[in-house]
Amino acid sequence: MEEATTASEGSILSGILWMFFISILLFWLPLIGPLLAGVVGGKKAGGVGKGLIAIFLPGIVLAGALFGLASMLTGIPVIGYVAAMGGLTLALLGIGPLLIGAFIGGALASLFGFL
Repeated sequence: MEEATTASEGSILSGILWMFFISILLFWLPLIGPLLAGVVGGKKAGGVGKGLIAIFLPGIVLAGALFGLASMLTGIPVIGYVAAMGGLTLALLGIGPLLIGAFIGGALASLFGFL
């Protein structure tokens, strides 16, 4: 009986992966995409605390990837840096809805169990 409760708790790694891939797939939805990614990732993480911990890696990796890719698009370093800072700002703005979504998803996982 103890094995069933351990398997249904979820994991931070599962929440991180779900948040990361859903954020990538729904990048074209400015507020709804990160919110949905946060809800699913928080639910897969298994709780509010785990969901909030799982936010930081996808947010930081996405922001860093956008910064690096935007800076490689131009041959002039200053213009690449300005474009990269714009991408970094957009990625950091997406963390707010991701945070709210992870809180909602973690609360759902805590209240109704892991489905």
